[in-house]
Amino acid sequence: MSESSLPATREAGGTLRWFRYLYRAPLLLLHVLIGLPLTMLCVVVQPLATLRLGADDILEYRMIRWWQGTLMRIFGFRLRRIGTPLHGATLFVANHVSWVDISMLHSQRVMGFVAKREIAGWPLVGWLAARGHTIFHQRGSTESLGGVLQVMLERLRSGEAVGVFPEGRTRGGSEVGPFHARIFQAAVESGVPVQPVALRYGEQGNAQTVVAFGEHESFFANFLRLLGEPPRLAEVHFLAPIAVHDVEGRRRIAETSRASIVAAMES
Repeated sequence: MSESSLPATREAGGTLRWFRYLYRAPLLLLHVLIGLPLTMLCVVVQPLATLRLGADDILEYRMIRWWQGTLMRIFGFRLRRIGTPLHGATLFVANHVSWVDISMLHSQRVMGFVAKREIAGWPLVGWLAARGHTIFHQRGSTESLGGVLQVMLERLRSGEAVGVFPEGRTRGGSEVGPFHARIFQAAVESGVPVQPVALRYGEQGNAQTVVAFGEHESFFANFLRLLGEPPRLAEVHFLAPIAVHDVEGRRRIAETSRASIVAAMES
């Protein structure tokens, strides 16, 4: 029986789960109380934030990647990257499983995400998202989406990277839903490449449904449950980029991106 077919709460009262809470909770507290202020110091203080650490890196980005990667490890995820994220202005598009997706992507490449407005109210994660230049979108609002697309276009034209989850919502980890084509308009207008990214949890993705939000599960409940979960693999696949001028229309770009991610998930 695969891990994805087991109940997500199978170890809810187990001794091992409580042991993991016993050592991970203090590590998380230290990471928030010490690691976070240190990271924010390197993000907001100039010229410290823009201190060059090589041709394509600055201290601000290095610290954000460190903080998010360490957070993933505290939760027991063993990170594995396949492929290389593009430098410069890029629209990164990924399948959406859980709140962990943002931390996994940020551990590899700093980008401003488009995220639902509710995230702004989540403890710690919401504050971090705002500091990380997240573009908040009110789902179901055409007016909000128009504003989001305009901000995306401005960011891409200025040379920044933007990350989106074109499914628009999580789906329990059991499938990759259809991609909304309109979100690709900013890449079309700015002429920047689109890089699909496949996010897999567990061996061959067999823990997608475990990491995903359960039915009616809140962010806080999911956060606590994952903190006690067994160690597992977390893979981020940076796939072949798509040159928007080589693909006709945003709908075709959306379909090509989704197909690339689905193929990687099934490999």
